[in-house]
Amino acid sequence: MSRITSLLRRTFGVVKENVGTDHLGNKYYNIPEQKSWTGRLIRPRRLVEAANPKEFEYIEGSIPSEWDAWIRGRRKQPPTTEELLQNERYREQIKIRASEAEERDKALQAKEYEEGLVAQPVQTQVKGHASATQFGQTEFNEDPVSTANTFQPGSWTPPGSKK
Repeated sequence: MSRITSLLRRTFGVVKENVGTDHLGNKYYNIPEQKSWTGRLIRPRRLVEAANPKEFEYIEGSIPSEWDAWIRGRRKQPPTTEELLQNERYREQIKIRASEAEERDKALQAKEYEEGLVAQPVQTQVKGHASATQFGQTEFNEDPVSTANTFQPGSWTPPGSKK
């Protein structure tokens, strides 16, 4: 460690080096292993200063995945601008291909429905709400449901009584 770095560390505390900035404005720092002014060893760390530091305003994608991998130690070197641009173009191509595949699948499915090769999905109609106490329970009907040869004892409830 140079004398200047040592002097800065003793004067200003922990020294952190700026490694890069992403397109969202987040700044990334590396804190190398060093000794504090008291002689205590400080382990190396990586950190990010968010462009928008308020935690409640964090949204998914606020840190690019390449920088996230570097922060978490899954990669040794920070990502380059070229790598970030290349990966972004690749992700856009994947989105386009996925939407094209979805359109082809919908067209094939419609054709199969037309030709009768595949049955249309059945729309089930549910009465009531799942949180209601009577949801899923069978409703008793006072009218007889079976006649003559198909009569089953207990399949009919006389009027005025409930099971």
